[in-house]
Amino acid sequence: MDERERPLWYKNAVIYGLDVATFQDSNGDGVGDFPGLCRRLDYLADLGVTCLWLLPMFPTPDRDNGYDVMDYFGIDPRLGTFDDFLMFVRKAGERGLRVILDLVMDHTSNEHPWFRAARHDPASRFRRYYTWTDMPPPTEPGQGNIFAGQESSVWTFDEIAGQYYYHRFYHFEPDLDVTCPEVREEIKRVIDFWLSFGISGFRVDAVSHMIESPLPSPDPALRHDAHHILRDLRAFTSSRRADAALLGEADVEPNELAAFFGEGNELHLLYNFLLDNYLFLALATGRAEPIGRALRLLPSIPEGCQWVNFLRNLDELDLERLTEDERESVYDAFAPDQEMRIFGRGIRRRLAPMLGDRRRLELAMSLLFSLPGAPMLVYGDEIGMGDDLSLDGRNAVRTPMQWSKARHGGFSTAPTRTLTMPVVAKGPFRYRQVNVEAQAGDPESVLNAIKRFIRLRRECPEWGSGLCRVWQTGEPSVFVHSCEWRGKRLVAAHNFANKSGIVHLEQEPHHTLVPLCSSRHREAPAPPRLELDPYGYVWYRVLNRTAQTIGASVT
Repeated sequence: MDERERPLWYKNAVIYGLDVATFQDSNGDGVGDFPGLCRRLDYLADLGVTCLWLLPMFPTPDRDNGYDVMDYFGIDPRLGTFDDFLMFVRKAGERGLRVILDLVMDHTSNEHPWFRAARHDPASRFRRYYTWTDMPPPTEPGQGNIFAGQESSVWTFDEIAGQYYYHRFYHFEPDLDVTCPEVREEIKRVIDFWLSFGISGFRVDAVSHMIESPLPSPDPALRHDAHHILRDLRAFTSSRRADAALLGEADVEPNELAAFFGEGNELHLLYNFLLDNYLFLALATGRAEPIGRALRLLPSIPEGCQWVNFLRNLDELDLERLTEDERESVYDAFAPDQEMRIFGRGIRRRLAPMLGDRRRLELAMSLLFSLPGAPMLVYGDEIGMGDDLSLDGRNAVRTPMQWSKARHGGFSTAPTRTLTMPVVAKGPFRYRQVNVEAQAGDPESVLNAIKRFIRLRRECPEWGSGLCRVWQTGEPSVFVHSCEWRGKRLVAAHNFANKSGIVHLEQEPHHTLVPLCSSRHREAPAPPRLELDPYGYVWYRVLNRTAQTIGASVT
């Protein structure tokens, strides 16, 4: 294949997000580490994922799960040494696993040396790294603190500095001012440093907030085009490693999304928050319409760019893109108790307990792996791990990985009091019941179902690279779509209702649809009369490339 025709690696990546601290402890201190992660690389390779996203692994006071960084060039000593990290990158590469790191440059910890210097000396160059004011301006609607109910303002007065500093997140996470040229140079230093060790890119944390400025920029160019910052970082990143990818976290309105791709010269990838919102609305209401609506609202993107689809991340399930009534519908279905909700906008539950039905869990996973984009899982979802609502805030969904029925789920041999986070030990999702070891040998387990989805997704680049078409079925609960790429086509149907759904696939003669997977596993429904079980799904490959599907109708 000509190199110019070779698909970009990230277009069809299967991404797996994990927190080193909660994945595998190797030395019994209660904290996961890089040697422990190395022990589990064969598991990850066998699972079939192709790219590992590591949550922040830098030195930190750890008041915000590592997102309060105080040194961008080091390794949190609890997680191991720098040599341990390098060994991990090498062994991951030997197994065909790429690695991307969290680039947390929207803010630092208030214990970072930059901020300490900025507080003490108004003439210091580090004072310019942050946003300071004598009198905070009024906060515009929609520009308040991210952690509503925990933080009352985006401005905090610093007694030493004698001024207010800006923080869109926690008060101990002062925002960097990326309109400052010196800050942008620091970001480039961080990018250059980590790329030199063989990683494949970065998840750019809070990128939509990173390029915001609460005060007018002194740079006239940036006052009119903040995206110049992203174009500059993209060009720099590509100059250091041509195939490196930048994955952005930007939960913004649909009409703002395209700007983050630019003309293919800003971010390579964006998390698809919009689709995630509407997917859960569809699951909550039993109606397929929200999925089609989301796909219509998404902008067209440049050829070299891609969406990253996900069901859950390791924060709350953020429902900001829904109307208030739609959000209430999702709350009623998946978070009926107030303790399950957070920040007035989201749900702090893991996927399996939230959906509450193995059939609906598989339906959601089938959608994840067949909708246009690159799929992302977070650790534990491949075995249907549960949550712990007794923990504060987002920690409910950040409990350690459950490997076996051994003590602490095989995560650590440490005393309970020293665990970085308690393992889920009670209820139907307790580690003795839900773990990798118990599911690995069971062909009907959640783990093996997810492995089949991953294998099929990697064999079906049409989902990631093809042109998507949504079919009008006339059946409110059934969503049918197809993707075509290089003359090959796939078709999938999903039933969101807890009752059977029937559609007719009208097609020309000599058109053959071969089932690839189905909720019935061994007996896929056969066209043209397609009867889907409650929460049923099916994927087909179109073998006759000359046949043209002409529509779908309801019986």
